[in-house]
Amino acid sequence: MTAAAAQQSFITPESLRIWLTYLASDDLEGRATFTEGLGLAAAYIAEQLKESGVKPGGDHGTYFQRVEVRGVKTTNHSRITVDVNGQQRTFNNGEGVRFPANVGAKRTVTFNEVEFVGYGLNLDSDHNDYRGIDAKGKAVVWLGSRGPKDTDQRAARLLRERASYATEEMGAGAVIAPPSEFDGQRGGRGGRGRPGDGPPAATGGSQGGRGTPPQPDFTTAQRLDAVITPTITSSDEFLDFLFSASDFKYADLKAKAQQQEDLPKFTLKGVTITFDLDADYQVVNTRYTRNVVGMVEGTDARLKDTYVAFGAHYDHTGYLQGLLPNGQTDRIYNGADDDGSGIATLIGLARAFARGPKTRRSEIFVWHAGEELGLYGSRYFADHPTVPLDHMVAQLNMDMIGRNHDNLESESNTVYTVGADRISSELHNILVDVNASLTKPMTLNFQLNDPTDPERVYYRSDHYSYAAKGIPIIFFTTFLHPDYHRVTDQVDKINFDKMAHIAQLIYETGRRVANLDHAPVRDSKGPRVGKGGSGKVKIGL
Repeated sequence: MTAAAAQQSFITPESLRIWLTYLASDDLEGRATFTEGLGLAAAYIAEQLKESGVKPGGDHGTYFQRVEVRGVKTTNHSRITVDVNGQQRTFNNGEGVRFPANVGAKRTVTFNEVEFVGYGLNLDSDHNDYRGIDAKGKAVVWLGSRGPKDTDQRAARLLRERASYATEEMGAGAVIAPPSEFDGQRGGRGGRGRPGDGPPAATGGSQGGRGTPPQPDFTTAQRLDAVITPTITSSDEFLDFLFSASDFKYADLKAKAQQQEDLPKFTLKGVTITFDLDADYQVVNTRYTRNVVGMVEGTDARLKDTYVAFGAHYDHTGYLQGLLPNGQTDRIYNGADDDGSGIATLIGLARAFARGPKTRRSEIFVWHAGEELGLYGSRYFADHPTVPLDHMVAQLNMDMIGRNHDNLESESNTVYTVGADRISSELHNILVDVNASLTKPMTLNFQLNDPTDPERVYYRSDHYSYAAKGIPIIFFTTFLHPDYHRVTDQVDKINFDKMAHIAQLIYETGRRVANLDHAPVRDSKGPRVGKGGSGKVKIGL
């Protein structure tokens, strides 16, 4: 059987419909993490893998990897010392500055270069506060909760994402900003706007009659000794001292920001900042969920211990437990597109690789839990991989691939692809070549890969857990529609022909990577293909 025949035989619109009809049924009660419904979904996926001849890739020879999600109480001793032309002051956490609850590993880091970047925004070519500034490895400071005058609606989202933009896109080594009206709303790396490490989780009640247990300060599936970029909010007192030797005084800059006037950009000369990151963590709550993992072994003796990874999240948001709105009778968020479409497609991909022609490299397939709560499953897998992470040459992730963006007929052949060029230019070019080779090429829309796009999709689904470890990724999505996170996200609205078409693109891309005699070159040039972009990019270190 040829590769094309395998894809067409094992990933048909009919098979996708069968799998998705069960996975998005009321029987699974919306597949919320930590619920019986998600357990039923996991068992069903494992059953399909076993029947297809896909080998277990989880714990103890099973298809399941247990994911530990911990609620953590923090005792934070962190502090920051600022030296301005020989004058030195130290600010302890809670005394002029505030550190996040999770500062990661204990360490001390010093910055001799500090940049004031105005509002800290890159909206477009008309307003880019980073134009001409190399922020990589430096501490950056900005002001202003509302941004400059005459900005469009997207600015509100980007204002909340300034810390992520500074560290993730611009490579800043630390972030300093005043308290904002958006504090507590910023969605870090979590799924589509939810905080990356989540709000304090419910503890599930008292333990053995001992009273109410302590409430966690943050919830995470990641290692507690991870290196996390310092990000602090600071008081007027701190900022006044920080700018004390500058040609621009803090009081004047603050007044300009309050009036939404243009702000200058400049280097704070004579300033050295030292962060002492020091927190003690106590795990006060532990909950378990499961990733589902399958593997198909490659044929090449030299390459079969390397892997192309494929992923989708199989959780959703569950069901409404309270009173239903007037006239509403449905309380279950079935998540047919989000991400039932990815779950079913991933089953088909695993079946096609297992039953069709084998590749030189191996494939690993991971259905991640807890994406909706903050990428719990993928973050855990990236910290505790079931195969060596440095043996993964690429990860292809799919989330919401069963509809048209905003139900537009003009989007019927469009798929949005994100991240392919950021770590490996070669991976991006493989994608472009594979698409061109299809009998009916798709329209590849790179809008969501643009660093100025307010959705910040590159950081908001499971692929980012792999990208953060340096693994080249491609994220496939057909983007949002009016039924997103509503009870109306149902199977009868899925375009199964389009799903199968996207599955063909993902299968052929993964297959080509799996047969390469080398891993896709990691040149880490960042996003170059964005809104309105197309075609290949230049490869080079």
